[in-house]
Amino acid sequence: MNKLINYIKESIAEMKKVTWPTKKETYNYTLLVIGISIGMAIFLGILDYLFTIGFEFFLTK
Repeated sequence: MNKLINYIKESIAEMKKVTWPTKKETYNYTLLVIGISIGMAIFLGILDYLFTIGFEFFLTK
């Protein structure tokens, strides 16, 4: 039981050391992740379309 109490106390002490992002930083990071995700989706969609056209070209010849 003593180990559990010690673990909880140390966890609380560590959580006090954490520097949490501000609301503005969180908002900016969220927009960055959404933007990169949309960009990657578009890029992969274009690659998929080009590979589909290429395979259809080779299969019909």
